Amino acid sequence: MTIAAAFVAVSMNAQVYLGGSFAFEAWNSQKLAGDKNETVFKIMPEIGYSISDEWAVGTVIGYESDKFKGVNGVSESAFVFAPYARYTFANLGKVNLFVDGGVDFISASDADWTELAVGFKPGVAVNLTDKLSFVSHVGFIGWDQYNPDGDDNNISKFGLNLSGADLTFGLYYNF
Repeated sequence: MTIAAAFVAVSMNAQVYLGGSFAFEAWNSQKLAGDKNETVFKIMPEIGYSISDEWAVGTVIGYESDKFKGVNGVSESAFVFAPYARYTFANLGKVNLFVDGGVDFISASDADWTELAVGFKPGVAVNLTDKLSFVSHVGFIGWDQYNPDGDDNNISKFGLNLSGADLTFGLYYNF
């Protein structure tokens, strides 16, 4: 009975949120710089469940496409699965500071590669209304392994990256 009562109490405070992020980037170079271009498109829907004011769990299930034209033209499509646990360590009124700890798995069937990352992503959430939040992540600290097709060519890295390459923006709708 105690476990059931605790579950009901936690569930009453729980809140589901839906949202995600979207990205589009295109660039090209002139003839003397190699006459190349690249187009990147990402759609990363996200669903989560707030267990308490401090803790939430969720996942990103998304798709990304990268088309590169140049000397070695490549086109790839990738599936992204990224479950996480979120800890909100500072609630400053309408602004919350948090860190997501999770696992990112990316698989590109066209180019035959996979990537696995385990680590932490700090972020900020701004509650625009009771139902709508603006959310941003900046950086990554952890381990990342990239596995292209073939033998003995994996790339592993560990560290802290606070570059703009790991900056994301999204909107969440809180139910």
